[in-house]
Amino acid sequence: MDDNNEIPPENQRPKFETVPVETPPEIEETPEEVVTPEAPTESPIDMPPPVYQENKNQYFFIMGGAIVFFIILVFVIKAIFSGGGGGGGKKQVSLTYWGLWEDKEVIQPLIDQYQQKNPNVKISYQKMSPQSYREKLVVRSKINQGPDLFRFHNTWVPEIKEVLAPLPASIMNNSEFEKTFYKVHQKDLKVGNYYYGLPLEIDGLVLIYNESLFKKGGVSTVPSTWDEITDIVPRLTVKDTKGILITSGIAMGTTRNIEHFSDVFALLLVQNGGSLDKLDQQEAAGALEIYRKFAEEPQGYWNEEMPNSVNAFIQEKVAMIIVPSWEALTIKTTNPEIAMKVISVPSVPGASVVSIANYWVEGVSRFSKNQIEAWKFLRYLTEKDNLTKLYEIESRLRPFGEPYSRVDLAPLLSQNQYLGAVIKQANDFVSVPLISKTYDNGLNDELIKYLENAINSTIQGVTYSEALKTTKEGVTQIFTKYNISTQ
Repeated sequence: MDDNNEIPPENQRPKFETVPVETPPEIEETPEEVVTPEAPTESPIDMPPPVYQENKNQYFFIMGGAIVFFIILVFVIKAIFSGGGGGGGKKQVSLTYWGLWEDKEVIQPLIDQYQQKNPNVKISYQKMSPQSYREKLVVRSKINQGPDLFRFHNTWVPEIKEVLAPLPASIMNNSEFEKTFYKVHQKDLKVGNYYYGLPLEIDGLVLIYNESLFKKGGVSTVPSTWDEITDIVPRLTVKDTKGILITSGIAMGTTRNIEHFSDVFALLLVQNGGSLDKLDQQEAAGALEIYRKFAEEPQGYWNEEMPNSVNAFIQEKVAMIIVPSWEALTIKTTNPEIAMKVISVPSVPGASVVSIANYWVEGVSRFSKNQIEAWKFLRYLTEKDNLTKLYEIESRLRPFGEPYSRVDLAPLLSQNQYLGAVIKQANDFVSVPLISKTYDNGLNDELIKYLENAINSTIQGVTYSEALKTTKEGVTQIFTKYNISTQ
């Protein structure tokens, strides 16, 4: 999930002797010399014993047999050391796996299990640093120094498609993929008629709230709509006699001190009927207005003087934050005693329920010489028993693991205090390339910078519509750069 390895798809997901034995030269036999016996001149009794004449052909037969035996021995030894002795005669395969977030101790047990069943396969897992990871993946893959299989973000397909290999039907056909995984997986990972990755998780935005602050504010309602959010935020906000903000009802409205502000704006944009390619329309301006109003006067439920939003929640200075589910790990690790609840993001009354997806996928490099073996291993990881084992290992090291990517495993987490909200929203996730902390230095980060400038300009008094005009121009350029169609 989080922290710290192209299908033609990925990547997202990038695309995918016999030695002639010479016949030994024929050895020409030397005919034996014919000796014509002469009449004995002496008595047979006085004749010396006959002299043994060596047959030259005999040496040739012995030497030929030794050569044949030596050749056979060489082939036997070669077969043993090339896999014939331990891998059922299969070709030896070495795979390099670049991972992110998960330590080697998490994935290694599954690798060991797979290698036991497939002794001809050797898998080397490397946990990579997220900084500049995407660039390294693309550059090194092109010069045949990259991994055979790797992890990538669900929004990265347009920017790493040149290194993604397509999922072969012999490994998993489209029908099986669509029965196994969620709709957002299908939409994100399919290009043309091929899928470019296999997901091990599903994740996205959730709302986390502080139970203790709710009780202090006299709030017993668990908010499910934006109308309810608007109603309870004033009751959860505390200011001193000078109007200085002490406790905030919700972290929204700014950029610098709100983790995942771009993800939250994406949520409001989609919920309001807008889209990135239509930022010049009223739906987008309306979404920006909703986002900003929580920090604008006279309400002032949040401001730039507050700590970073996640830190503020840990310090119990804000009652609600909207973040990816994995931020719950950050909170619980830092403040184990905090009384928090994780629920679905608020929806617009009367509108379709929707949330923003934010998950990672495993892909195979189109530059790998062992694409089929790499896909076989990834297919193995997505099997029910192996996903549950992976979750079990993760949960030994932290409060919870990655939420299952398989639809048929949803019941196992539907009541989980941290991940139940993810599973509840899993069928309603959509993807928008405004996801923070993917460290892609590309599509997401470039779009987020334009959005950040737009939001900050409204703080200086620029209208919502005007602020988004420049962002719209930037989005058009970036979409062209990554060949993203808006149709």
